[in-house]
This record gives sequence, structure tokens and C-alpha cells, in this order.
Amino acid sequence: MSVDFISGAELSRRLYDDAVRPLLSRHFPGLPHSAALIGAGSEVLGFDTERSTDHDWGARLHLFLTTDDLARHGARINDLLTERLPATIAGYPTSLVPTEHGTRHLRHTTGRVQHGVVITEPGCWLTGHLGFNPLTGITPHDWLATPTQTLAEVTTGAVHHDGLGALHAARRALAWYPDEVWRYVLACQWQRLSQEEPFVGRCGEVGDELGSAVVAARLVRDLMRLRLLIGRTYPPYGKWLGTAFARLPDADRLATALTATLRAGTWRDREHHLVTAYETIAARHNELGLTTPVDPSVRPFHDRPFRVLHAERFAQALIRSITDPALRSLPLIGAIDQFVDNTDALSRRTHSRALTAALYPQPQ
Repeated sequence: MSVDFISGAELSRRLYDDAVRPLLSRHFPGLPHSAALIGAGSEVLGFDTERSTDHDWGARLHLFLTTDDLARHGARINDLLTERLPATIAGYPTSLVPTEHGTRHLRHTTGRVQHGVVITEPGCWLTGHLGFNPLTGITPHDWLATPTQTLAEVTTGAVHHDGLGALHAARRALAWYPDEVWRYVLACQWQRLSQEEPFVGRCGEVGDELGSAVVAARLVRDLMRLRLLIGRTYPPYGKWLGTAFARLPDADRLATALTATLRAGTWRDREHHLVTAYETIAARHNELGLTTPVDPSVRPFHDRPFRVLHAERFAQALIRSITDPALRSLPLIGAIDQFVDNTDALSRRTHSRALTAALYPQPQ
């Protein structure tokens, strides 16, 4: 497409400012509404590039109305946008045409526009996207049943106008985990590390360098997610995990150690670089002040010649710091994407909530 690339967030803003808002003002003067680009999509997280324009990217917008106004005006507004939106915004077509593959693509069309404006009501959309409505309260079960990718999709993105006030209220409620839920999620992430730390060396000791490398890669991923959680940033899913990690203000030293771990050809070299990573992130934990200081130095794995952090020490310290007896008594399994790694399960709210309820049958 021969136009200069602009971010999806900027394209959405222009769609609202230059086309949608003027149409609403002219045909529905004074109508309370909110407008934003939130939900799924790399442009919501601010990670889109020109490559993103090849599918499910374009002049998109969520237009929120009250329940009564949605029932009264929603269909008419949809027809108005279909008939009156300009054919292009900033050189990009406003039509997003569905394909047989289930994706939508930018297409220059004439006549009626197949627009990318979703017209909905805040509580309905939030419940559909999250599995609960944060405007009416959030339970620990809600937090634990919601993937961090999904939380990021609501708390980031561009809010162009919030006449209803609901979007800002929802974002305030979801900005970050409550303190004790955060401590629990951190504890579970440390626990994940503790369960595989010695395997890098054990695999290598029996000549299984491939197995050692696979374990090391898993540990790298868990360390990246842990560092994001320590930095109060919801870790996105795999495609954008490294991009989000790289944007942390002090990621360089840890990134160097993790990259070297992945490039290492022997288990001893992997272990050497992981030791640097372990001690770096352990120091970051102590800087948080959530627990009494935990010795950040590595040590042998019992009587075996493998250097590990014994990350369970950090998990136990965090659990001891939790005062809520219900949270404190939960098994160290964690939030949904700490024990489920399947796209279909994580992307369907009914699945993720049911899986969490199966482990924690009495939501708190």
C-alpha cells in the first residue's frame, strides 16, 4: 500500500476526530459516548508496524453508548457510518473486508463502507472481553482467571473520548493487581523457576545438550515474564514478550545474559549466563521491599554440581508476606497463564475461567 505508515492508534484517532465524531455531532447532537481503540490487536499494545497492515488492522474504533442509547440508536449509527464514512482516512481505506480465512483486510471500495467501528455498551464489552465487569467489582478469582495479555488489551490502547467515564474507571480498576494478588502471582512465577533450575545441568551431564537448551529457553521465558511482573507490567503473549521486555527501563543487563543463555552451545555456558540472570532478577526482587531481603546469590543444588538460585526461597518469602488467609492457602499454581499454555484455552474466557475454577473451586 503506497501510503506512509502511521500507527493503528493514530489511524484510529483520525477516524474518530475526522469522521466519526463530526457525524455523531451532526446527526446525534449531545449523545453521550466514549471512543477508544482497545481489545485485540498489535496496534492496541503499540507494537504494530507496516507488516501489521496485512490483516485485521485498519481504521478501527470501539464506540461505547449507554445501554438505552445503544438500543435506541445503535443500528442507526451503524447505518450512518456505513453510508457516510469517507472511503479513506490518512490514505488508508476505511473498509475492512472479511475473507474466507476469518480475517479482515483493507480494501478500497466504492459505496457503502464495511467499517471497523464496533458499537457497544461498556459493561457488555468488558464482560465479553474479560469474563467479568470491572465496573461492578473484581474478585481474586477474576484476577487469576484472566490472562495477562487480556488485561494488557484493556489497560493499554488509545482512549479518544470518554464521555461516559466508564473506560477510565475500568482502567483504574484494572491498572494492576491488588497488592496481595500481586505477591501471590510473583510467588508462583518464582516457583515455576525453582522447579526447572537444575535441569539445565542435569540434561547436559548425560549428554543431552538439546534437552538442556530447551529447559534453558523455558527458564529464559519465565525470567522475562517475572521481570515484567516485578515491573508492574502485564506480560503479553509470546509474539510480543521480547518487545515488551525490551521496553523496561533497565532491561539491558538481564537481556544480555538471557541472549547469551540462548546462544550458548554447552550446558556449562548456559548455566554461567543463567547465574547472572538469576542474581540480577533476585536483586530486583529485594529492591521492591515486598519481603525481608532474600540472599540473591546462587548456590549448589543440594549435593549436585549445578548452580541454582533455589528460587523457591523467594516464593516462600512472598507467601509469608500475604495476610489474606484465602490467598495464602492457595497452591503455588498461580494465574491462568502460569499453568495453561494453550492459545485456544487462553483466548476463550469460558475456558480460562472454567479451568481456574477447577483448581480454585470456591472463588474468593
